[in-house]
Amino acid sequence: MTNSHTRRHLATELASAAAAYQVAQVIPHCPDCARPCCRLDALVLDLEWKQIKVFWKIEESRKTFDRRLSTGDGPVEIREAEGRYYVHSKPCPAYDLTAKSCQVYGQDIKPVGCSDFPVYEDSGDVIADLRCEAVDLDAVVDWIGRAIGPEWRVVQKADEDFPFLVTLSVRRGRTSPPSVRGRTGK
Repeated sequence: MTNSHTRRHLATELASAAAAYQVAQVIPHCPDCARPCCRLDALVLDLEWKQIKVFWKIEESRKTFDRRLSTGDGPVEIREAEGRYYVHSKPCPAYDLTAKSCQVYGQDIKPVGCSDFPVYEDSGDVIADLRCEAVDLDAVVDWIGRAIGPEWRVVQKADEDFPFLVTLSVRRGRTSPPSVRGRTGK
């Protein structure tokens, strides 16, 4: 197997492991979450025009809407930059506050950032966002380790500017079993 093929295969395995962790551990916690990410208190949602139009039920053209945004006459929670829309500080309109659930869950219109958050594969690594109270970093590392096998080890590194973002990289070489770690050789 070539190096690039191995990396692609590994990235696919990591993406599957991250998605499986979310289905098993994160999503079941969402209805009980004290700080639902869909409220956009601590998160910023990155949306395309189609999503803005549907979620905010916008009837006007994109050009007219963008003009209203630039003059401060649009929804205050939306900012446009380079053709994308960023939403913060108000709950996503697709989030039903009463039912504590996403109204577009499982649909194509659901933003990628929502589907990926809080554990996702990115360029051959897994990113774990610890702002989500359902993320247990040790459990994510164990989950990935089981998915990729014993010939790989998981290395953690927190982002210097955003320490709640932890990159989990995989490296060849197995980690010593717990009974061997810390042994002094005596």
